[in-house]
Amino acid sequence: MTWTSAFGRACRVVLYKIVRGLALTRISPNVLTFIGLVINIIAAILFGYANSSNYGRMFMYAGLVIIGAGIFDMVDGRVARATNQVSLFGGFFDSVIDRYSDVALFFGLLVYYARANRFFYLVMVAFVMVSSVMVSYTRARAESLIGSCKVGFMERPERIVLVIIGGLFARWGAMAPVLWVLAVLSTITVVHRIIYTYQQTRILEEQAAAEAARQQVVAADRNTQQAGGGAQQIPSFN
Repeated sequence: MTWTSAFGRACRVVLYKIVRGLALTRISPNVLTFIGLVINIIAAILFGYANSSNYGRMFMYAGLVIIGAGIFDMVDGRVARATNQVSLFGGFFDSVIDRYSDVALFFGLLVYYARANRFFYLVMVAFVMVSSVMVSYTRARAESLIGSCKVGFMERPERIVLVIIGGLFARWGAMAPVLWVLAVLSTITVVHRIIYTYQQTRILEEQAAAEAARQQVVAADRNTQQAGGGAQQIPSFN
């Protein structure tokens, strides 16, 4: 057994114990989801209160707090399954709270860069915040049209991991390149989903047009057959 597999197994054991303990309390998974949001807001406050003299420490604390929020994000669905509390609303609520959590974290960074008078990165964070929402929106909107749109690689877990890395290693200047990566890859993901959805909707429209044409042919054949049958039933007076 390699050290990576051993570490993964240990993490699964710890996660299982956490889920089991929470399941015994019969806590609502939606409450766990909301707690994750509250923890992310705390991380956002840490980002916002950072300044030039303590930003390395404050960003590191924020990164650690986001890890804590991530634990709740991982266990809420598992607790729902373990306690038979899975619901359609739960999935919807989790998705909505995830968007609020993302916006809260980036808003905290916005406050930091605004207080530090770093206009370029203020704009950069605003762009990343919008693009992260668009990544989620394009998938949700596309799936209402074509059923599935899982293309692209900058999903929420990747974004959160990058923000955590930027926070933990901020004293070494990690947040700036993290924002660049988020901005570029989120934009690529949005464009990829737009192109994919365009291609899939064209295919669906062509299939719908072909089906409509086929239905017209079937209807025409049916009308012809009915007209022929009617002609055969006309009595002859010769």
